[in-house]
Amino acid sequence: MNVLERTESGLYCRAADAWIDPSRPVSRALITHAHADHARPGCGEYWAVDVSEGILRQRLGRDINLHPLPYGKQFWLNQACLSFHSAGHVLGSAQIRIMVNDAIWLVSGDYKRCHDPSCEPFEVVPCDVLITEATFGLPIYAWDSGACVAEQIRDWWHGDRERPSLLFCYSFGKAQRLLAELNAIGVNEEVLLHGAVETVTRHYRAAGIAMTPSRPLSELPRKDPLAGRLVLAPPSAHRSPWMRRFRSPQTAFASGWMAVRGARRRRGYERGFVLSDHADWRGLVNTVLETGAKTVYVTHGQSDVLARFLLERHGLDARPLEQLT
Repeated sequence: MNVLERTESGLYCRAADAWIDPSRPVSRALITHAHADHARPGCGEYWAVDVSEGILRQRLGRDINLHPLPYGKQFWLNQACLSFHSAGHVLGSAQIRIMVNDAIWLVSGDYKRCHDPSCEPFEVVPCDVLITEATFGLPIYAWDSGACVAEQIRDWWHGDRERPSLLFCYSFGKAQRLLAELNAIGVNEEVLLHGAVETVTRHYRAAGIAMTPSRPLSELPRKDPLAGRLVLAPPSAHRSPWMRRFRSPQTAFASGWMAVRGARRRRGYERGFVLSDHADWRGLVNTVLETGAKTVYVTHGQSDVLARFLLERHGLDARPLEQLT
């Protein structure tokens, strides 16, 4: 009998009577991290990593019934023993280990394997059955270090002191990683933040994450030409009325998708920096092998490609998550 099953509301653990990252309101939700496609409002109670509490309450409501727990602490829900383990994706991101009788299942959530100074590193968790993502599940995806990308961004920014430099990135996770990576290579110059970035960044600072100095763009006079300043903003702000205050800015986008030829031009940015908060191809394959899982379910992105590779090259019982019954 499977420990997890697929339902209309998402992955369900009958032994715990709980759903993992449910897609609709349920009575009990186990949350891998606070991104909107994993943590949704309206659930009766939430269980998540304690360091993610501030962001979860900001996004889901101050009064949600939240049970915050540290990484590694085991707890029981009915007949299931559970624990959260770092996924290295964003602040407070987790893999969820579920043990029912002698069977150990692991839901990886979103994860990455490379060093990131803005969150806890990924923890390899041995298991019998692994559910892994495959967002970048093709061999063409191979990441440089965050430090290398930060140096590229610094050189791009400092290379044009006549114009503002607008760097677009996801407001939760990517923006804070950029601030931490810039700090790690010795950049101490103040960075300006779009409001959507600022509201999340304050939780990272409260958690003690070392980042380069920053402040909200809104604190500066609107007539300030912002020449030579670096501004971090979400992709939704690109080509929006918000950009009218900038005079001939240079623009760039930081994302793993920038590894695909033509993606930068299609999205309308002058420059693309390849930086992802998901595992690359090698990270995905190595993670599966290091867990020792004999059965693997693959979800998101290139699930068919990764599952077929694991089956044919490594002899694992690997298949897309849609085949979990």
